[in-house]
Amino acid sequence: MGSNNLVGVLERLQTLAQNSGIRNPRPPADATNSSQQRIGSNKTKRAAVLVCLFEGAQGDLRVILTKRASTLSSHSGEVSLPGGKREEDDADDVETALREAKEEIGLDPSLVNVVTDLEPFVTKNGVAVVPVIGILSDKKAFCPIPNAAEVEAIFDAPLEMFLKDENRRAEEKEWMGDQYLLHYFDYESENNKYVIWALTAGILIKAASIVFQRPPAFLEGRPNFWNRAADSNATS
Repeated sequence: MGSNNLVGVLERLQTLAQNSGIRNPRPPADATNSSQQRIGSNKTKRAAVLVCLFEGAQGDLRVILTKRASTLSSHSGEVSLPGGKREEDDADDVETALREAKEEIGLDPSLVNVVTDLEPFVTKNGVAVVPVIGILSDKKAFCPIPNAAEVEAIFDAPLEMFLKDENRRAEEKEWMGDQYLLHYFDYESENNKYVIWALTAGILIKAASIVFQRPPAFLEGRPNFWNRAADSNATS
């Protein structure tokens, strides 16, 4: 990939934004947001994560990730994308993702060119997680500042790795009669080893498939409940 990598990705995503799997993140105020209607307007059951892409030193497309603090009450020590639950003052999913990224890793929203968001991934407990895809054109302008209360480490990984059948394993799972595969990707950065799995891995597989316009080199077997309408009575 050359120096026009980010430009190409941006143009490709903007072209694909009219397709069913990828949408305009901020439609006009009077427009219908199909995913919002489908999963409901309850902001307490909605969250957003930022899939922030930038061009690495070798010309590869990379994504910013975090390792959650070990002191957190949920998903402690796990790898995740910057993001969190939507707050009442958030205008939309984009604002949620950018606000959370600023709070967690010190990423100035003005540095991110938001291109689109994906259809929500609905968790077992009914939270609709919306991936927001953004481009960080000037990586040098970003000085990571981890929020010690939430983030233990900030690192990045090549987006394309989530399409390759390398350093990957999968477990067969079942939930409420739904059989699916849970993917684990092993990654090492600056002598630190990370495991990227579950929902985060699923979101990155989807994002990589769209950006590179090809399916993964392995059976994805994603859970059907990721696509279901949010249910306030769902169990975790």
